[in-house]
Amino acid sequence: MSRTVEEPVPRRHSYFWWVLANALALCFAVISWAVCLQVFGNPEVPRNYEILRKLGRLPQLKRYTVLDVPNGNLLDPKGLYSNYSKFFALGGEELARVNSQLMRNYLTNFSRPMMLTFIEGDYQVEKVRELGGFDFLPSGFAIRARALVKPDDFTKPAPYPVLIEYVFPTKDSAAVREFRPGDILAVKKSPNCAAIVHAERLEEDGEPVVSLTVIPIAYGPYRVGDTITFTIEPPTEVRPASGFPVFKP
Repeated sequence: MSRTVEEPVPRRHSYFWWVLANALALCFAVISWAVCLQVFGNPEVPRNYEILRKLGRLPQLKRYTVLDVPNGNLLDPKGLYSNYSKFFALGGEELARVNSQLMRNYLTNFSRPMMLTFIEGDYQVEKVRELGGFDFLPSGFAIRARALVKPDDFTKPAPYPVLIEYVFPTKDSAAVREFRPGDILAVKKSPNCAAIVHAERLEEDGEPVVSLTVIPIAYGPYRVGDTITFTIEPPTEVRPASGFPVFKP
């Protein structure tokens, strides 16, 4: 009686496993490359910033002086209102992208100084508060102030629909007492170099108000009046998850 002999299952050639291993390695390399680009290229994202912290690769803020700050636009309160009102008209998603770019520029030392804008003008202090561990800057203080603009050469300066949060990175906790509501904060390109890092639209009595968060990027002594000085220095770490504004609605 004849028997049926089953043919053995053909074995895969060795080059099949070689191709498969290389394909998997290539996919892993591409994914790793894409993840690294996303993490290192977007430190403003809180999750990415925490990954960089654990890796010991946090971006280090450069200690600029007045002489070597990057070039940027310079706007007074009227220019600030005109320019940033355009962004508000684009919608929430567009403004979120603008703020993400502003924060990325700050954390990467303005390596691509797009949208770098310095403010100037006179601002009347409304609120002052010290910063702590749950703020964007772990030490320092912030001032909320309203722009003052002269309608003409014969009229006293009047409040203007532009608010600023001027954030001072400093370890001198006593400096916060040198600013009081009602004081006038005079801001100039030199020596302040106060750069915009966040923008928001507020409403006051049904009218739009531009609210901007600024941080000086020219470090060293900061003078208050004729006799008082304190030192501002770049922070070694920040908290992107805390976000802005500093003075919550």
